[in-house]
Amino acid sequence: MVIDSLSPFIPRTPPAEGLNPPIAMPDEQTPLLDTAKVVEGEMPTPPPSIPAPGPRSQDAVTVTSGSKPRHLPQAIAHRGYKAAAPENTMLAFRAAVEVGAHAVETDLHLSKDGVVVLSHDATLKRCFGFDAKVRDCDWSYLSTLRTLQEPAESLPRLKDLLEYLNEGALEHVWIMLDIKTDDDAAELMRKTAETIASVPGIRPWSERILPCCWTAEYVKLTQTLLPGFPIAHVGVNTAYARALADHVPELGLSILAHALATPVLGPRFLRDMRRAGHRVYSWTVNDEDWMRWAVRERLAGVITDDPKLFLDVCRRVCEEEDGTKEGGGVLALVRRRSSTVRARVAAAPGRLFFWIRYFVFQLILTVIYLVRWGLPSTQVPKVLGS
Repeated sequence: MVIDSLSPFIPRTPPAEGLNPPIAMPDEQTPLLDTAKVVEGEMPTPPPSIPAPGPRSQDAVTVTSGSKPRHLPQAIAHRGYKAAAPENTMLAFRAAVEVGAHAVETDLHLSKDGVVVLSHDATLKRCFGFDAKVRDCDWSYLSTLRTLQEPAESLPRLKDLLEYLNEGALEHVWIMLDIKTDDDAAELMRKTAETIASVPGIRPWSERILPCCWTAEYVKLTQTLLPGFPIAHVGVNTAYARALADHVPELGLSILAHALATPVLGPRFLRDMRRAGHRVYSWTVNDEDWMRWAVRERLAGVITDDPKLFLDVCRRVCEEEDGTKEGGGVLALVRRRSSTVRARVAAAPGRLFFWIRYFVFQLILTVIYLVRWGLPSTQVPKVLGS
């Protein structure tokens, strides 16, 4: 596989026609990492077959495999390498870098004394075993906590992650910030901006940090407090994402994989967003079939608990399509695809039940939103002031 030079913004093409229904995802993958190497501080460079992104590039990477270039989604490590280490810890982030992830995804909360910490949950119960809210505890206390999952790791600050990724050998790794809505919005965004400013980047952080906002309120605050930074919306509903995309040029879109794979609506959303110049990411993709779907759909990036597995899947897809795998060729490729089709037919009843549950969930969510706030196309521009 030969690597092309990268352009920060890769031309987008319409998505492939048709979408094979996905199957349910397991919560975790088997850990594949020798964590001892990470603890000792060994930092191999990313695998050469999947290139690192260029400056300001949070788009798909381009490789030349066989006779044609391909767009492969970037591997974005969900809360670090969550399948191999306690989530949102420095060990998990180092592990993700070791296996070649292009980016790490993490979550922001605010301590009682205004320190931006990296925690998915608003409470400490699940990860640390203490029944308390993050925002009710000072950093002096939070810094003493250790994860229930082994190896026991401490709760890091955003500043700790920035200082780690500020090392020269890691300047190619970028960060996706999932800004949670449990804290005061203005205070959290102000403290986040202050934290970023307190760590001068070896490369401008505006080229390496992608703030991800659940609501229009956070988008507006990010535009004000982090001018010049790219912005993404993270969510589960394509209607709300459309409304935001209509009013925020070049807005990135980090959308629940099931929403992007919804028959008819998902492919149409992907097509329209690509044509309008919006990068589209999906979360959380852990199953190999879902990973192959993401490659087929040429997404900008995939947020996964297991970035190593995703990079392996990308390589295998290229090898299979080129017929370069040992014992490969056209006949072997046809056999593999026939086997996949048979497996999907056998799993059809389970997929049907899954989609029924998903549509019910989306219907309930939509009704609640409409009752509280009205149509996204009306509410979003009102919040953004546009």
